[in-house]
Amino acid sequence: MTTWRRAVVVGASGGIGGALADGLERAGTEVVRLSRSARNAEAWIDLLDEGSIEAAARRVAGGGAPDLVIVATGYLHENGTGPEKDWSHLSPEHLARNFATNATGPALVARHFLPLLPREGRAGFAALSARVGSISDNRLGGWYAYRASKAALNMLIRTLSVELARKKPEAFCVALHPGTVDTALSDPFQRGVPEGKLFTPELCARKLIRVLAQCDRSVSGKLLAYNGAIIEP
Repeated sequence: MTTWRRAVVVGASGGIGGALADGLERAGTEVVRLSRSARNAEAWIDLLDEGSIEAAARRVAGGGAPDLVIVATGYLHENGTGPEKDWSHLSPEHLARNFATNATGPALVARHFLPLLPREGRAGFAALSARVGSISDNRLGGWYAYRASKAALNMLIRTLSVELARKKPEAFCVALHPGTVDTALSDPFQRGVPEGKLFTPELCARKLIRVLAQCDRSVSGKLLAYNGAIIEP
């Protein structure tokens, strides 16, 4: 399996992010852990605050160029405000929060961290997305804000990949579908998950690290599932 030299994990205090950081370290990668709940200023980042993203990128650059950046953050529900079951639950506040965290935040991380990737040699940028962000795969409806914000993220990844190919031809940029993972984000929605399809964060991380090890510019701009399959937009 490919060992990355230096990786940045944004959202390293979360279930998936922490497991990704741990798994990469076990494989011999130097990992920079960034999160909103970090207890020290060096590791702090807030995707709702571009100034903090820019400052974090400057700190990372001081330690050398990373060859992998992962945005392992996401928003679905909070304080009883869950995904919409029907259009009567649509609200501007919930839509704005989903887009800010799931699309705008990762885009701003890309803005400040993609320039840090080496100009030559294999490198990657990945952001956690979701299968429900696939427009062609949407047969159940509901979850308006989450679906739309993840669809926006998938488009951002695709657009970023076009520019990245011109500026750093050996690098890739992908969105990742982690499956249903046993974290606080999915906890209220695990009842109907088929047996064997609810992953621990550790198992999810192993799968995603394996997928990233196989990534190159040929899959740049794609949404990839935890098993490496391409999910159509």
